[in-house]
Amino acid sequence: MNPNLMDLATSSPANLGPVPVTTSSPGIFSNNPYFSAGFGLLGVGAALAVLRQGARHAAALTKKQLLVTLEIPSRDKSYQWILAWISKQQQPQAHLGKINDIASSEGGAGGIRRRWNRFLEKKIRSATMPRHLAVQTDFKQHENGNLTADYSFVSGPGKHLFKYKNCWVQVDRVRETKMLDLVNGAPWETITLTTLNRDRTIFKSILEESQRAAIEQQDGKTVIYNSVGPEWRPFGPPRKKRNINSVVLDQNIAQDLMRDVREFINNSKWYDERGIPYRRGYLLYGPPGTGKTSFIQALAGELGYNICILNLSERGHTDDRLNHLLTIAPERSITLLEDIDAAFPVNRQSEEPGQFSRSQITFSGLLNALDGVSSAEERLVFMTTNHIERLDKALIRPGRVDYKVYLGNASKHQIIEMYIKFYPNDKNLAPIFAEKIGGRSVSPAQLQGHFVINKHSAQAAIDDVESIFST
Repeated sequence: MNPNLMDLATSSPANLGPVPVTTSSPGIFSNNPYFSAGFGLLGVGAALAVLRQGARHAAALTKKQLLVTLEIPSRDKSYQWILAWISKQQQPQAHLGKINDIASSEGGAGGIRRRWNRFLEKKIRSATMPRHLAVQTDFKQHENGNLTADYSFVSGPGKHLFKYKNCWVQVDRVRETKMLDLVNGAPWETITLTTLNRDRTIFKSILEESQRAAIEQQDGKTVIYNSVGPEWRPFGPPRKKRNINSVVLDQNIAQDLMRDVREFINNSKWYDERGIPYRRGYLLYGPPGTGKTSFIQALAGELGYNICILNLSERGHTDDRLNHLLTIAPERSITLLEDIDAAFPVNRQSEEPGQFSRSQITFSGLLNALDGVSSAEERLVFMTTNHIERLDKALIRPGRVDYKVYLGNASKHQIIEMYIKFYPNDKNLAPIFAEKIGGRSVSPAQLQGHFVINKHSAQAAIDDVESIFST
């Protein structure tokens, strides 16, 4: 054995020097400067993460308490009103009136104040002018036949800012490219208005003012609605109201119809007291070109009503959709079913859709929509047809059709009245023109076309009368 090892084994503890104490792991890490630095950084990172999360929650809570938003989807009726109204609010003069007043009233205070006002004016104009624009084009046909286009810019997708009644409002127009409107295939859009919570009442003012602006734009005009899927949408721009006197019908027909419609509109209480459904149906029938549709347009203009045109043969229509459309027709509107005989031209009693019809409307579905348990009230329905003999009696019985009017070819009274209307300075020639017609069948549409061709000469209209019957 090694002597040194033998000495070490036999030596007493007393003879040994101090025994080294084993250092524990925590002591080692605590004395390690690299570990101390890493642990400190970890603690700082954790603290920052907690602070960041807390700040995020605090910001969300603050935003929730201080801000309020209003979301308007593109399917809502107010969407177009709001869009047009916002574009008008983003004009510079809508925001700078107060600053200009200050500049003019205190202009003598020195150049510094004037420069400050100009600086503020520039900044507000820069902040509120829209960066993203979309164009809307409207075509207008003038009386001379010329066609002009009017362009207007509206706020496009993106964020916009404007000031209204001393309240700042942010507009966020979002277009969902991956989400389409199932009705017309257009991208789904929303407009979100954001303002301070204390200014939330401003939303009501915005909606009311945009509605008034839309109504003023349609004042004196007739809006034509067309069915698009399960809803009504305006078809083109509002039309100028047609004067009721511009449609010449035979004696007393127009006056009697107008009287009956007005009596219905003004007597809803009478219907309620007697338990009668408050709806009325009219049927105008007769040869083509006798003024059926023209009179309905003039009637709507006289009453201040709009027109909802419903094509029963349109692809995609079903019984449920028909009932739904008649129920949600816009207020103060006439629902027009043109050429009602075309929907079921062959087998009207069948439960199957009519031949050649692309819709899925059945005859019983039409009857129930007009006069069923779930049919709407407060409704004016006008139907037109060139062939009343093709209509089933169940369709035109009272309750579904309450007033039937025959509009035939022009009578002598209509011929004279139409001639006078086109040539007011040559009234004495009207009987001569009527005599040259000689009792032959001629529609008001044919007479109107003849007068338009000879609009500059009343005598030429008489001399060329035979051309009406040559085509």
